[in-house]
Amino acid sequence: MGPGISNVSMNENDAPKEPFYKRAIRSFVTRGGRVTTAQSRAIDELGARFIIPYSQHPLDLAHAFGRDAPTILEIGFGMGEATAHIAQLMPDKNFLCCEVHQPGVGALLKRIGEMGLGNIRIVQHDAVEVIDSMIAPASLAGVHIFFPDPWHKKRHHKRRLVQPPMASRIASRLAPGGYVHCATDWEEYAQQMLEVFGAEPSLANTAEAFAPKPEYRPLTKFENRGLKLGHGVWDVVFRREPCTDVGSS
Repeated sequence: MGPGISNVSMNENDAPKEPFYKRAIRSFVTRGGRVTTAQSRAIDELGARFIIPYSQHPLDLAHAFGRDAPTILEIGFGMGEATAHIAQLMPDKNFLCCEVHQPGVGALLKRIGEMGLGNIRIVQHDAVEVIDSMIAPASLAGVHIFFPDPWHKKRHHKRRLVQPPMASRIASRLAPGGYVHCATDWEEYAQQMLEVFGAEPSLANTAEAFAPKPEYRPLTKFENRGLKLGHGVWDVVFRREPCTDVGSS
């Protein structure tokens, strides 16, 4: 949540501007969206337990989850349907989930309450900054990136989440043997994912090219609708080589 806005009138030409070179290219835009009554109630009732504030200091995962267990980082969980399904399927894993949009956070909290899930924690913040500041090197068992915004126009490709710097960040936070799993319904972006992760020396593809859909990833309503229309979905799964030393990024 951002700081309060002053009620002092200011002409936009007088407003202080951040230098261009300091502006980070975001992989997301802050969308509007109405938070439903049920989502708002879930945030009020469950937020204190399951939402972790963003911090510029490494997160003690065992303390945050109340136990020491392998942790999966999920980047951009949308409305949390797949997240809740996988967390229920894998009660022995911890799931640290990043999402910037309030309705999605409320929706996942609602699912947590309805399904009695205790192995999810949410950080409502940009995942790039969460990885840089809060995730210690070699501390993750896996990373999930399901259906990130494809930014399909060529001039917007620079906004795509899966780029070489991100692959390096992810690799540095994976424990030896840890994996990164991406899924997209945009074939050209899927090819980019293969190329980007394939160029990261510490990662190895688990398949010759695209991977079969792992059983734990459910078919969402959105995906089912696309498949019925003849749209494809591609999974990319890479694993960190056990003997590769990856420096922190």
